[in-house]
Amino acid sequence: MTSSAHEFAFTRIDGQPLPLTTFRDKAVLVVNTASQCGLTPQYDGLEQLYREYRDKGLVVLGVPCNQFAGQEPGTEAEIKDFCETRFSVDFPLTAKVDVKGDNAHPFYRWAEQQLGEPAVPVWNFHKILIGKNGEAIRAFGPRTDPLDSEVTEAVEKVL
Repeated sequence: MTSSAHEFAFTRIDGQPLPLTTFRDKAVLVVNTASQCGLTPQYDGLEQLYREYRDKGLVVLGVPCNQFAGQEPGTEAEIKDFCETRFSVDFPLTAKVDVKGDNAHPFYRWAEQQLGEPAVPVWNFHKILIGKNGEAIRAFGPRTDPLDSEVTEAVEKVL
């Protein structure tokens, strides 16, 4: 059984490969995102979290997903443009993927094996914290703000 998130890869929003080994020795907050959701303003908090902690080793990884009420219908180019112009997003984004169900990206199936039910996204902006060695640390529900002390304390602990 796979024991490290570093064994998985996504595709970057620009179509290039994004192996999670890229983030070896960094903590990663993996967040499934959507552009037309009531929680979309969390992009601001995610970017702030990234800017505050990236020099200490945190990466925020946005994973666009259209599985929840069709709230991410755009193309990768539209999503990238929306995130950069509307929220000044500077953290990496992946191509659109499924995060639950039979076609869920393998990373999400692994996270569920590691953390159980809390790792299964129930809506957009679900967060999974991965430690520097690729271990699944903790999941946070969609309504947990990225700047909530619950998140920042968990991030600080793994850095």
